Amino acid sequence: MENATLIGLVAGFCTTAAFVPQLLRVWKTRSTKDISLSMFVIFCIGVALWLAYGLMIGELPVIAANFVTLILAAAILAFKLRYG
Repeated sequence: MENATLIGLVAGFCTTAAFVPQLLRVWKTRSTKDISLSMFVIFCIGVALWLAYGLMIGELPVIAANFVTLILAAAILAFKLRYG
């Protein structure tokens, strides 16, 4: 594996994993009052576009990180819509 790919995978893991504590907190507390709905809508759109871009260029780090990030961010968004 090339260094650039490895760095991309590690970076993607770190930025994706950053959403896990927020998702767990929302799940546990059922509170999303301090989460911005517009920010998460725009963020999910942006991540979906990054995922599409990654698929177009065939770059695993971009695809993997944005796929998982989209799932986590969409889950937070769903909680916001449900409990907001």
